[in-house]
Amino acid sequence: MRQYILDPCETLYASQGNIMLVGYARTSTLEQEAGLEAQRRDLEALGCGKVFSEKASSVATRAALETALEFIREGDTLVVTKLDRLARSVVHLGAILDTLTAKGAHLRIVAMNVDTGTATGKLMLNVMASVAQFEREMMLERQREGIAKAKADGKYKGRKPTAMAKKDEIARMAEEGVGATEIARQLGIGRASVYRALST
Repeated sequence: MRQYILDPCETLYASQGNIMLVGYARTSTLEQEAGLEAQRRDLEALGCGKVFSEKASSVATRAALETALEFIREGDTLVVTKLDRLARSVVHLGAILDTLTAKGAHLRIVAMNVDTGTATGKLMLNVMASVAQFEREMMLERQREGIAKAKADGKYKGRKPTAMAKKDEIARMAEEGVGATEIARQLGIGRASVYRALST
C-alpha cells in the first residue's frame, strides 16, 4: 500500500525572501520506513520549508510528487537527495523539468551536486539525460543486432505463442470437459485468457 505523507513544517525558508526549498522524498513499497525518515531529515536539514514524501514503487503514480509540483511557485527549488528518488526514466525527468521550468522553479539533486538554478547545473543535467538516452538506444540496437544474427543462424524462435494462438487447443480441452483453471495451468496462460479465447 502506498503511503502519502505531507510534512506541514513551513518555518524553514530559503535565504532569499520567501522563496522556498521544497523537498521530495520517496522509497519503494519494499523499502523500510527508516529510509524515508532519513531522506526527510536530510531535506529538512538543508532548509526545506515543506517536505512531501511517499512510499511508491518506481512505476506507480506518485501523488505526493504531483502535489509538490502543484505547490511549487516561481523561484522555488524542488530538492531531492538522489535522482532515482525522483524520476522513473529520462522521459519522466524531462516532464518534471518542463513543469518546473514553466513555473520558473528549479531542481536540486543533492547526491549529484546539481542545481538547475545555475547554468552549469542545467547543462550537467541535460548532458546526463542525453547520456542515459544514448545508452538506452545502444542497448536497443544491440538487441536488434542480436535478433538479426539469431535469425540468420536459424536460432531465433520469436515471441512465445499468445493465448489466442492456442485457441483451437483451448476449445478442444474445454469440449473434453477440462475446466478453465486446469486449461490455464496446462497451457501456461492466464484463466482470463482462456475465457477470452472461448468467447471469440
